[in-house]
Amino acid sequence: MRQPAKWQRSFRYAYEGVKYALSTQRNMKFHFFAAFAALVLALLFGLSKTDVLFILLAVTLVIVAELMNTAIEKAVDLAMPDIHPLAKIAKDVAAAAVLVTAAFAVVTGLIVFYEPVDRMIRLGRMMEGHGFTAGMVWILLSLVILSVIVIQTRFTDKGTWVKPSLLSAIAFAVATLIAYRAVDTLVSLLGYLLAGVLTAALYDKRRRPFGSLLLGALIGTLITVFSFYLYAN
Repeated sequence: MRQPAKWQRSFRYAYEGVKYALSTQRNMKFHFFAAFAALVLALLFGLSKTDVLFILLAVTLVIVAELMNTAIEKAVDLAMPDIHPLAKIAKDVAAAAVLVTAAFAVVTGLIVFYEPVDRMIRLGRMMEGHGFTAGMVWILLSLVILSVIVIQTRFTDKGTWVKPSLLSAIAFAVATLIAYRAVDTLVSLLGYLLAGVLTAALYDKRRRPFGSLLLGALIGTLITVFSFYLYAN
């Protein structure tokens, strides 16, 4: 039987490494999802070639850093199965490299997507009929809360669905309210940034997994957007 060429084996081994990291590392799954979302947004907004290159650079750096972090962790575990201060330093430094590249990716995304998002928000303000009153805001938040509770109790009893997070739904509903009311687009983006930070802080593998937080964020955002559309018409 003919053996695969050397370059083919190298490619296969590298592909297996990517699959292993993606299937076993929680952070890698998040990075892949974020990369997918960023590329979809780049396609929808029709970014320039330079902006796309910056997005691809940021995505590549984050994924490469996470792959190196995984490799270092496994090598350290193999060489030093027991707890050791130097092993901890090696893992912490590798994790720091991922953090630095992730911060670069976030800053790059904020810079690249700022103008397209600003145009979209300004267009939405031009099309709006009239603003929400304070009473309508509380009604909207109550609607978000009731919707999440109904989904949690009505449709997730058998455990076949991911239960949406109530707190993440409220956080992104409030962020969407801020985006609707704020005059400055930067304020709107900061509102979503705070909602994202709160959602990340709420993460708990058993009680609040990533899917639960993401579903809650989508529900809160979509209900708020649909409410704006219906109220304006």
